[in-house]
Amino acid sequence: MTYTLYGAVRSRAFRVLWMLEELGVDYTHIPVAPRAPEVRAISPLGKVPVLTDGDTVIPDSTAILTYLADKHAALTFPAGTPERARQDAWTFRILDEIDAILWTAARHSFILPEDMRVQAVKEICKQEYAGSIDKIFDEVKGPYLMGDTLTVPDLILCHCGGWATNAKFPEPIPAFAAYLDRLRARPAFKRAQAAGAKT
Repeated sequence: MTYTLYGAVRSRAFRVLWMLEELGVDYTHIPVAPRAPEVRAISPLGKVPVLTDGDTVIPDSTAILTYLADKHAALTFPAGTPERARQDAWTFRILDEIDAILWTAARHSFILPEDMRVQAVKEICKQEYAGSIDKIFDEVKGPYLMGDTLTVPDLILCHCGGWATNAKFPEPIPAFAAYLDRLRARPAFKRAQAAGAKT
């Protein structure tokens, strides 16, 4: 079984690269930008990442992570269990309160045409982000969001932590910094970084 991942490492594709390394499966990484011809050929929307599994084409990093986790029964709790509901709640919360805020700030930094960018939006995003992180780490009791088990939302939140640093968002509070250090020390994370460095 060989997967093909499309998307530059400095994008949400890193989450999938990391997941593939955690799973220890064979894959090919094609580090292309959004709307590259290779991407549009398989996914007309042109966004990255995109994963192909044989003839199956899966866009969206969270959809890909969930697909891989379910398929390999790893980094997830079984569907239909209370634990999976809690895990999914973390995933949706991080997408809503962290990922979406970072994306909004990015749009007003370099994605939207200059005449549509509102600098004040970025400052509001930074404040919202800091408040959301505080609330999350008031609740986290274990090494990971789901206690002792690494799951899909951890990969998303850890990636967002790096994104926030690059975007000059507030420095991580101590609990978040320790969490990020713990996840970045994982061998699979380091392998994903090394794989990305080669492309």
